[in-house]
Amino acid sequence: MAKNKRLNAAQATVERNKPYALSEAVALVKSNAKAKFDETIEISLNLGIDPRHADQMVRGLISLPNGTGKTLRVGVFARGAKAEEALAAGAEVVGAEDLAEKIQAGEIAFDRCIATPDMMALVGRLGKVLGPRGLMPNPRLGTVTMDVKGAITAAKSGQVEYRAEKAGIIHAGVGKASFDEAKLVENIKALVDAVQKARPSGAKGTYMKKAALSSTMGPGVRVDVSSFEA
Repeated sequence: MAKNKRLNAAQATVERNKPYALSEAVALVKSNAKAKFDETIEISLNLGIDPRHADQMVRGLISLPNGTGKTLRVGVFARGAKAEEALAAGAEVVGAEDLAEKIQAGEIAFDRCIATPDMMALVGRLGKVLGPRGLMPNPRLGTVTMDVKGAITAAKSGQVEYRAEKAGIIHAGVGKASFDEAKLVENIKALVDAVQKARPSGAKGTYMKKAALSSTMGPGVRVDVSSFEA
């Protein structure tokens, strides 16, 4: 009941159909993040694309200038010296066939998966498990690489993956409610800029259609997309 009361009070501060300037939206979302934990601030971007077409897929990685405030767990498929390098760089889970068996059994103790190129024959068999979770290593995203240390460091330093879902919507965390407004604005602009640059050749008409911000337990706030350029 207290939760519903808090949410109703927060919703009363937001004009549902009003698109707010970015800085105003950030301030509003922060002021409504009143849970007993440090809520994640998330952005939703509605793009004018149809991801079912290969030439309209939008996906990439961006290192946010102020990090995400989240501790990312990294799993690495590697053997020998590269496995040792991964452990030394701070990967939570490292392995080969043994790691594949754990994943097949439903034990997925990581948020980002990295693999050396020689491991992809093994990793490929896990596509049905890792793919739907957005965890499949991809050379275009820098998660299939011999630079294991660099990939792990990037993942743990505030790197965010963005990926358009079937409806053409991207959801991504851009920081924590404890971040000051300027840092959140900077992170959001960095992400939006990356998404803008990733505009596929097959996208026609308006690309950035709608945007909204919310915290884990708070209401959504519409953002005026033109304010991303301000």
